[in-house]
Amino acid sequence: MDSSMWDERYRSTELLWSAEPNQFVKQFFAERKQGRVIDLGCGEGRNSIWLAEQGWKVTGVDFSEVALERAATLAEGRGVSVDWVRADLAGWSAEEPGFDAALICYIHLPREVMTHLFTSALAALVPGGELLVVGHHSRNLAEGVGGPQMPEVLYSPADVTEILGVENVVEARDVFRNVETAEGAKVAIDTYVVAKRT
Repeated sequence: MDSSMWDERYRSTELLWSAEPNQFVKQFFAERKQGRVIDLGCGEGRNSIWLAEQGWKVTGVDFSEVALERAATLAEGRGVSVDWVRADLAGWSAEEPGFDAALICYIHLPREVMTHLFTSALAALVPGGELLVVGHHSRNLAEGVGGPQMPEVLYSPADVTEILGVENVVEARDVFRNVETAEGAKVAIDTYVVAKRT
């Protein structure tokens, strides 16, 4: 799916995703000292804006112009400033290391693109900086609810660890998220990985 298709998807509704930050993102960053953070695949900015409200200096990256325009409007309405950058994650890399933290939240692309993205995110960090990856688990397709229905773009904690290197991964586990559906409450299975640049 290219940027024009995502632009149309964002245009089709007032807010494609929730305005609230992801629960795992909120928990992770609430326990850390503020600094510079990059949100890769920020969409409409729900995590970026919340991070800015907590005192982080935030850069949000996405390839959808519509999503970034919406994110900028939402950020202005909530009285925070975020550096919004339009870029394709398939080719993105930081000019130089400089971020204290990086976030990849529910980004699902072909394996070779995710390999580039995970390694580029880690390389964007200062020594000791942390990368948080949250995504739909490969188990979610059969055992959970929601998320992409293409197994080739889903990943487990072991998959992410294999790409980032076990020496860099601090934490890798399955996490569970309650989801309200038309059929009632269900549980989604997510991948949760924390890596540190040594």
